[in-house]
Amino acid sequence: MDRKTKHQKHAKLSRPQLGTFGRQEISFIGTPCGGIQTLSRQIMGHLGAKVKLAYVDADHSQAETPSPGMIPGSHLVYTDKINFHRFDLHTQADSFQYRQWFNGQDLILVNGNHFTANRQIVFIDPRKFDSLRRKLDRLTEVIGFITIEESTDIPDFLKDHLTNWEDIPRWKVEETVAISRFIEEHYRAHLPAVKGLILAGGKSQRMGRDKGRLNYHGLPQRQYLYQLMEQTLSIPAHLSCRPDQLDEMPEDHRLLPDSFAGLGPFGAILSAFREDPNSAWLVVACDLPFVNQAGLRYLLDKRDVSSIATAFHNPATDFPDPLLTLWEPRAYPTLLQFLSQGYSCPRKVLINSPVRSIEAPDEQLLTNVNNPAEFEKVRILLAKSK
Repeated sequence: MDRKTKHQKHAKLSRPQLGTFGRQEISFIGTPCGGIQTLSRQIMGHLGAKVKLAYVDADHSQAETPSPGMIPGSHLVYTDKINFHRFDLHTQADSFQYRQWFNGQDLILVNGNHFTANRQIVFIDPRKFDSLRRKLDRLTEVIGFITIEESTDIPDFLKDHLTNWEDIPRWKVEETVAISRFIEEHYRAHLPAVKGLILAGGKSQRMGRDKGRLNYHGLPQRQYLYQLMEQTLSIPAHLSCRPDQLDEMPEDHRLLPDSFAGLGPFGAILSAFREDPNSAWLVVACDLPFVNQAGLRYLLDKRDVSSIATAFHNPATDFPDPLLTLWEPRAYPTLLQFLSQGYSCPRKVLINSPVRSIEAPDEQLLTNVNNPAEFEKVRILLAKSK
């Protein structure tokens, strides 16, 4: 190795844009904890029906008081409370565990007096100025101010720390509806973008030739789907393929070779999230000749960002169809979790996870073609419909 070449000990991976607890989190800081708890309850009351919310706080009772759920000698106790579930964990947790636990939540509200979050709303409360001055390192992306007293101005230590303080919106503490509306708008403005993944890496053994090269619409199916996403839907498209197929793929297309080998479509989806874990992936298989603009647009319009995926219900299997599905970024750790338990079936993930299942607008949309007889039949049918 060249001595000037810097040794890289670990693989270079794209990391999800996560905070302490999840992708979207907001801490409230700068006022006594009771005020933070009251405001958080009010916000959850306003937004709970629209957004999956979580709240993070510390127990303000005596630290030595044991949890009623803990059993002496246990490390973890799970209690089915009928209306909710409780885990009492007797070990220290950190952001790696928090992110797993909160993966299913859309937005996490955090008591910033005790925990950090990737965005903050700061109370302008003279009672806590000394405490806030000691916690300036927690103010990394302030998105709002809340004033307790109408006459109180932004203190100089905050002005010095936040160069853009004049551009940051502010509200009175009683303006909970306006605060909630802002938080919802901020959340929706930061939803993951969508990219397209065309599954073109199958070996097509039953067909006897590459299904991605079959011509249903005047050009190879893989290129038809690519153009459909790029030109019609304005979605950045990627051709998923095996590494040994790279030389066979169109040079002017984005190629995404499998980095999870030997797992079929499951590995292709994981490879896409490994490439970009911060986007949602619209996955379409090459053996679905009836996929069109209307079908894909319908799927996008029905998108449920609170689920791990939005999928069409397939009447033939009576399950969600994983190969014409919009997978959200929160699906990435879920897919890896199933893989760690020995499962590599994307349909099994959909069946056993929070998913929005929708009916296809056209019953032919999920028709797949696997052998020459089916190809010829569909080709003739499509020709007659034009």
